[in-house]
Amino acid sequence: MEEMEEELKCPVCGSFYREPIILPCSHNLCQACARNILVQTPESESPQSRRASGSAVSDYDYLDLDKMSLYSEADSGYGSYGGFASAPTTPCQKSPNGVRVFPPAAPPPPAALAPPPPRNACLTCPQCHRSLVLDERGLRGFPRNRLLEGVIDRYQQGRAAALRCQLCEKAPKEAAVMCEQCDVFYCDPCRLRCHPPRGPLAKHRLVPPAQGRVSRRLSPRKISTCTDHELENHSMYCVQCKSPVCYQCLEEGKHSSHEVKALGAMWKLHKSQLSQALNGLSDRAKEAKEFLVQLRNMVQQIQENSVEFEACLVAQCDALIDALNRRKAQLLSRVNKEHEHKLKVVRDQISHCTVKLRQTTGLMEYCLEVIKENDPSGFLQISDALIRRVHLTEDQWGKGTLTPRMTTDFDLNLDNAPLLQSIHQLDFVQMKVSSPVPAPPILQLEECCTHNNSATLSWKQPPLSTVQVEGYILELDDGNGGQFREVYVGKETMCTVDGLHFNSTYSARVKAFNKTGVSPYSKTLVLQTSEVAWFSFDPASAHADIIFSNDNLTVTCNSYDDRVVLGKTGFSKGLHYWELSIDRYDNHPDPAFGVARIDVLKDAMLGKDDKAWAMYVDNNRSWFMHNNSHTNRTEGGITKGATVGVLLDLTRRTLTFSINEDQQGPVAFENLEGLFFPAVSLNRNVQVTLHTGLPVPEFYTSRSAMP
Repeated sequence: MEEMEEELKCPVCGSFYREPIILPCSHNLCQACARNILVQTPESESPQSRRASGSAVSDYDYLDLDKMSLYSEADSGYGSYGGFASAPTTPCQKSPNGVRVFPPAAPPPPAALAPPPPRNACLTCPQCHRSLVLDERGLRGFPRNRLLEGVIDRYQQGRAAALRCQLCEKAPKEAAVMCEQCDVFYCDPCRLRCHPPRGPLAKHRLVPPAQGRVSRRLSPRKISTCTDHELENHSMYCVQCKSPVCYQCLEEGKHSSHEVKALGAMWKLHKSQLSQALNGLSDRAKEAKEFLVQLRNMVQQIQENSVEFEACLVAQCDALIDALNRRKAQLLSRVNKEHEHKLKVVRDQISHCTVKLRQTTGLMEYCLEVIKENDPSGFLQISDALIRRVHLTEDQWGKGTLTPRMTTDFDLNLDNAPLLQSIHQLDFVQMKVSSPVPAPPILQLEECCTHNNSATLSWKQPPLSTVQVEGYILELDDGNGGQFREVYVGKETMCTVDGLHFNSTYSARVKAFNKTGVSPYSKTLVLQTSEVAWFSFDPASAHADIIFSNDNLTVTCNSYDDRVVLGKTGFSKGLHYWELSIDRYDNHPDPAFGVARIDVLKDAMLGKDDKAWAMYVDNNRSWFMHNNSHTNRTEGGITKGATVGVLLDLTRRTLTFSINEDQQGPVAFENLEGLFFPAVSLNRNVQVTLHTGLPVPEFYTSRSAMP
């Protein structure tokens, strides 16, 4: 249970979460800590431009933050308890984990009113550093993580920890009373300041903390309410937004057109998924424990082999008497260095594996406690993030982490055959001599290039370098000036990286490594991907009934049923436009055009499942379809020789269609996010040809230019 404690502590204050809220990035923060790290963006910068630029809050000048009022009674969470908060007037400080926080200020008199919420307030998640812009609701727009509160409550009861005040700004003091009506623990100073015995608060019942803990535990669990409609309880689950919603959200809110499912059914499904993921992680943890035992046994074996080898070496050197004495000391020194090197490598691996196992065990225990909770909406708010973390942790154990980095054997063999006059040349025959660190590789600019959204890089070692190289590490940034990440590790000196963003500038660098260490980086190379996409249809992922011709640019089908074919290139960023010309159109079929996920159904019309967004059209009219939902019937169809255009704008997250260069209907789909592949479904009565690398049509550019 001790490993799980890291999951229960706030990354800002380092204490157990108090009134935790769930951020859109799935991380948690104490409500008070979230208020303390709020900042304001400049008035001239809109939230939309801030999201588009991806700038972090850390890029903003913190020197002006002292002048800002960042508190409101609505956001404080303590308005119903009679507490008050005011804006800090002292300079911000930096906590040990690097998050800037404001020291608490003296509360205003009870008659004073809290200032309104700041305009353009935002905060940066201290764990993933994602910048989050608040709307007019402020922190009330983030849901309360009552499930996490329940886990912390049980954990503290199991440890018999002293109850702490929930309103202390810094180190919480031990609670003196608990108000049954407010459901808050107070120390004496906070009770006098925030819960005076007068007015309506005089009728509240204050009990000792231990009694309050029991009554809180026995009281019914509070039902989570909708953040958009505070008086409504969660009753359904939005599949597209992956969040619980109330019935008002379905009738009049942003979820009215989304697919929803029963809250209880999704709760059970996600619990089952998390349990299955935990089974795999549990196996990895078991293997890690066995691996740690193996590493500890290696330490003992290295010690024993070292002693045995030293004894053998001493016996051989003593046989050569005085002539070998000086050489004996040198050889022993080299053996000891090898001994220490092996021990250091194994102990470092033990330390690294122990830390990772503790983190894994903590995550497992936390997930098991989460599964015990009976709050479906609270569980579903964090289940996706936990499932991803469990899979990610399991993958981390599988990347060669359970392989020893050092052998227990000493590959040393003393040759005592030479004559006495050769004693001064005596040496180990097979001794492993550490080679120097490799020199920085040289990027071969004439062989480095980009094609579409792929980049090919080539490098070599300096011509005069004789140092042995075991492999290379190639790193690329994110195409937006962000941090470098490893994209290739191996012995080859050429690598092609696919799946990059179009119209983006990437920086690349490479370094070499051997058993001694890692070389410095090469010079950084800047690469520019294509502005527009050139691609063809993909035979590998298409249905078997699809017939390809014209270098995979023309497709038809040998079946009367609809079959799906995808493009070779996927898009996750930018503005992309392509066209499909109708080469043959017999008997008025309904071909469909649009985009899809890689795992879309291949034996049904495009748009029948939730993995495709499409427009299907006959000779008179068209419809939009996603997840078998037909919308926006529009007059105007296709014939032989017609051209269908597909415009995917992932900056605005929209999909628009055109027929013969005229927009067909309104914007077909919005809020698109993720990786999308061009897609078509057709039968044997239709043949189409793909045209790519096209500029954006006039109807879209003129609409974008409108105020």
